[in-house]
Amino acid sequence: MTAGGDVHRTVEAVWRIESARLIAGIARRVNDLGLAEDLAQEALVAAMEQWPESGVPDNPGAWLAATARNRAVDRIRRDQALRRKTDELGHMVERGGGFEQPPPGERLDEPVDDDLLRLVFTTCHPVLSTDARVALTLRLLGGLTTAEIASAFLVPEPTVAQRIVRAKRTLAAARVPFDAPSREQLPERLGDVLEVVYLIFNEGYAASSGDRVVRSELIEEALRMGRILASLMPAEPEVHGLLALMELSSSRVRARVTPEGSPVLLADQDRGRWDWLLIERGLAGLERAATPSGALGPYALQASIAACHARARTPEQTDWELIVALYDGLAQVTPSPVVALNRAVAVGMAYGPAAALELVDALAAEPALRGYHLLPSVRGDLLERLGRGSEAADEFARAAEIAANERVATLLAERSGAARNAKPSNGLEPLTPSLPWKCSTN
Repeated sequence: MTAGGDVHRTVEAVWRIESARLIAGIARRVNDLGLAEDLAQEALVAAMEQWPESGVPDNPGAWLAATARNRAVDRIRRDQALRRKTDELGHMVERGGGFEQPPPGERLDEPVDDDLLRLVFTTCHPVLSTDARVALTLRLLGGLTTAEIASAFLVPEPTVAQRIVRAKRTLAAARVPFDAPSREQLPERLGDVLEVVYLIFNEGYAASSGDRVVRSELIEEALRMGRILASLMPAEPEVHGLLALMELSSSRVRARVTPEGSPVLLADQDRGRWDWLLIERGLAGLERAATPSGALGPYALQASIAACHARARTPEQTDWELIVALYDGLAQVTPSPVVALNRAVAVGMAYGPAAALELVDALAAEPALRGYHLLPSVRGDLLERLGRGSEAADEFARAAEIAANERVATLLAERSGAARNAKPSNGLEPLTPSLPWKCSTN
């Protein structure tokens, strides 16, 4: 029998992988987000209690779903006001359907044939503000903690917590059905859905906290949803732009982390370990993101920047001047302090650290960048390249204190020591993927 501690770690791992689909499947059946969360948590508690004795089941996800289904039936039977749903769920259980997918004929008119993606569209309902839609969806379906969402948005954690609570109350008060939007409603919700997928991928690509640089399960989930969206809405350029950005960026994942789990800067990566199949897919997707007018949306622009790195077989072959131009376009479409910080890094690579340092210093007073570890990190890199080692060491040390990710903080502390001892590293490369809400050091 597996030791209790090992079983608990297994339960936690299964929960990270299955919780989003579990909540999505339950919510679609009970049409109550709060109840769906409660039932999923009850299934988790049951697993923590039973699996140490009975062992981990062969299909842990199915076990959790069945447990949540049975708890749902019990809950609904106790609630006389929901007797109609009791009968409906009872018939499902008798048929053995539970929370499995209904027969295809029942959903011929539904454009979203995926529980998880359907709930993404539902939580992006227009009754919620944009911030609330994204925060709620990330919390429920992306598996992100409130702290991680706050880090992604560069806002205080209590602000995110309030958004999530209010969003749940608003959906309940408005009695929003947990069902697929019509095809006519899809375009008006697409922007928020893309933003959600984007942020889930970003947290996976560059984890904001914890002891992992990469959270591969979030990357895979974002890629999965992105590919479903691309097949669902093939005529939407920005869907292809986002998918191209994610594929081009995730092509570097294997080279971004050492076997011990430490981050590897872009200049130090073994490009032979990049996934060239993903790069080919991303470049092909970028072509599909082109519009008749030639104008690119924010995701396609960022994918174009990622493509500049993907096409460069060595760091020296990178077209930094083109990257600066692409950032200029991105700053016009979606201006933000983080876009400006990314652009400054590219300027430093194209035109030298002195020009970039002036731009970075101008961003020092930006409220959104307070407590943002990459601001002093970028400044430290530029100072180091200018030969101002002592100042650079101070900036790296400050960045290490701010960084919530343990691995990143360790790397920054090492860079501080190297700069103080006049041992310059290869330098901080552009903060790819170049995301308006958050950026990464590699």
